[in-house]
Amino acid sequence: MRGSPDDTPADLRSGLDLHLDLTGDRGVGRSLETALREAVRRGRLTAGTRLPGTRSLAADLGLSRGTVVQAYTQLIAGGWLTGVPGSGTRVTDVLPESDTSETADHGPPELRATALGDLRPGRPDVSTFPRADWVAGVRRVMAAMESEQMGYPDPAGMPALRSAVAEYVSRTRGVWASAGSTVITAGFTQALALLARTFRGLGTRRAATENPGFAAHRELLAAAGIDPVPLAVDAGGSDPARLPDGAGFALLTPAHQHPWGVVLAPGRRSAFIDWARRNDAYVIEDDYDGEFRYDQQPVGAMQALAPDRVIYAGSTSKTLAPGARLGWLVVPAPLRRPLLRTVRETGSTPPVIDQLVLADLLSRGSYDRHVRRARLAYRRRRHELAERLAVVTDTPLTGVAAGLHTLLPVASEAAERELVATAERAGLLLQGLHTADYWYPMDEERPAALLIGYATPPQHAWRQALDMLVSLVSGPSRTSG
Repeated sequence: MRGSPDDTPADLRSGLDLHLDLTGDRGVGRSLETALREAVRRGRLTAGTRLPGTRSLAADLGLSRGTVVQAYTQLIAGGWLTGVPGSGTRVTDVLPESDTSETADHGPPELRATALGDLRPGRPDVSTFPRADWVAGVRRVMAAMESEQMGYPDPAGMPALRSAVAEYVSRTRGVWASAGSTVITAGFTQALALLARTFRGLGTRRAATENPGFAAHRELLAAAGIDPVPLAVDAGGSDPARLPDGAGFALLTPAHQHPWGVVLAPGRRSAFIDWARRNDAYVIEDDYDGEFRYDQQPVGAMQALAPDRVIYAGSTSKTLAPGARLGWLVVPAPLRRPLLRTVRETGSTPPVIDQLVLADLLSRGSYDRHVRRARLAYRRRRHELAERLAVVTDTPLTGVAAGLHTLLPVASEAAERELVATAERAGLLLQGLHTADYWYPMDEERPAALLIGYATPPQHAWRQALDMLVSLVSGPSRTSG
């Protein structure tokens, strides 16, 4: 007679650990049956989950195998489990009729229907993530890495990635960087959280932030106990003449102001650095999409003008995908020790394997090749967007030809909100300066605009999203011409 899956030795069958409460006065058999039923009903054991074999579960729980067999048999009869020869015992795909309403009470809320088009800013086309390169990198890393590398990592990040990042930002963005000055983070949001906590510990209570600017960054600073003070932005970028008294740092996007899309003028770059030196302050340079300039060579990083006063920040969120959760800081010497203390206190070092894979892609040139492909694709999309909109509106797009988004000015806050709402009803996701809270404090007299994230849709959905946008804009005119 052939052995069943449950005849496999327990040490090979215990592939799934279960937390089961067998307390009660109903006997261990009934308690096991009840505990398994509740785990399924409450979603802790999801549809299709393969349960441990009866021998291994009995060994794990200190029960006789017969007790486990009886519990499984009762649950199969009741429709909670299914026993498939050669495949073991699994949670059924459809729960018994009497329990569907209770299950619904514990399930996740219903997700909104998938939109037909998504033109929200700040997102790359994640369908282009270089999966084959990443998988090959994982294989190389796992084959070569030493066991000791899987211990608690250096809070600054893996040396291989710090060296690779320092070489990359020096070569492509003109940053003055070394492995020793580089700290690896889980993207810019985490990097800013670490910096905010560090600056707060050093006595900073106020910081200058661009207006308009990303609302989540202001909220993050406020959560750390730092008051974000608005810094006006015009055609020359952030205005250093408006710097608030007592600010410990200024958070800037010099290469491509987010969201306005302008470049910080050379004279203003120098003025910010002079201010930082006079006041023992710093500039945090968020170079969030510096690799993507389409009409000329990218503007070099501001950090090269004053490595002792500018904290350079970059990430893979716009080049690879936000879900990669990898970024970096190039930190002036006086801030490195307090920043690394914050990293240790928060236990926030990114996973070792991910760091080593990114180092592999950078050192082999795979990352550069992916960025070049993405740059070409996004440049084409922006050109097509500008051409199509020029047919239906006289309002030009705002900002330089760079990054993953552009702005289309509209007549008023009310018009902006109406356009965003109309688009959403039609299945197109958009954001505006007012609807996404870029202005602070909010004021209906401030300029209004749609933020169009032309990089967001996957290639197969790009034309449909563009058609929907053109149809929206070509309706009753709300753009400001």
